[in-house]
Amino acid sequence: MTTFWSPRGRAELLTVEEPSQVGAARRAAMSFAAALGLDESSVGNVGIVATEIAGNLAKHARGGRLVVQGIEQGARTAVELLAVDSGPGMADPERCLQDGYSTAGTPGTGLGAARRLADEFDLFSVPGQGTALVARFWTRGGDAAPSAFRIGALCLPSPGERVSGDSWCAQVDGARALLLVVDGLGHGEQANVAAVRAVERFRDLGPLPPGELLSRLHAPLRDTRGAAILVAQVDSERGIVTCSGVGNIAGTIVTGDQTRSLVSHSGIVGHQMVKVQEFVYPWTRSSALVLASDGIRSQWRLGDQPGAFRRDPAIVASLIWRGFTRGRDDVTVLMIDAAS
Repeated sequence: MTTFWSPRGRAELLTVEEPSQVGAARRAAMSFAAALGLDESSVGNVGIVATEIAGNLAKHARGGRLVVQGIEQGARTAVELLAVDSGPGMADPERCLQDGYSTAGTPGTGLGAARRLADEFDLFSVPGQGTALVARFWTRGGDAAPSAFRIGALCLPSPGERVSGDSWCAQVDGARALLLVVDGLGHGEQANVAAVRAVERFRDLGPLPPGELLSRLHAPLRDTRGAAILVAQVDSERGIVTCSGVGNIAGTIVTGDQTRSLVSHSGIVGHQMVKVQEFVYPWTRSSALVLASDGIRSQWRLGDQPGAFRRDPAIVASLIWRGFTRGRDDVTVLMIDAAS
């Protein structure tokens, strides 16, 4: 049975650098959760956790940012609160999650309460570099079947734009995951049209080989601006990644300390697509695959943050965005690895 993963709703990026911004963060998070259909109790929990996270950003961090976004996984939907900063970091993150621990003279129950109230929670911190955390709240009912993969993503519009010209989608069926990242040419409404069209067709076409899928996305995008697209299939049983790309979506396989970049041909899907070719790479249970649009600098590395790739994939996506965003374009970072 195929399960689709994709963004839901329009992500919001909130700056939290002073106490006066905490209330706005709470209201935005609760409004987003209600719009995605979470029940009243869950919306309240989202508000509590957003307040705790934003309060910590205001008190302790530098460059605090809170992303509120929606994730669809099959029949259920989640609200994700992704917080990232460039503050002093935590020498002992697990101790900071214990009730009663505080470095600011407060009761110290904030992060512990956030972990208890969220359906899924993870935190990563490096002293001197900052902290990233994710708190995830799922709609009730429609529980997802166990998955062989973990998937996390961050998808944000270019500064000043209402909608993103990027998008992503994943089809997971047993030991295989088929991934799409699309970057509509330019940004804004017209780029969004191309990205949405590509995701819709990707979902309709089903689990075809990456090269065939990419070829079939060309005609539906002819009356749009066109897009850069990369399609990758992870087959954990065969131990391979097969990919096909046109345009400047960057793909990187990370295995331990080793990285390998995926090949993508130049062109614009929907307009100038001269060559479609599949490439095959090795994959192990300790590998991770990261796909990123050109809103991220291509030479990103997290080698100075040991252990990052063992955290929730959404944490990894936010760390890459924090450290390597160009700051002037739509951004998508998608990571997949094997579930434990």
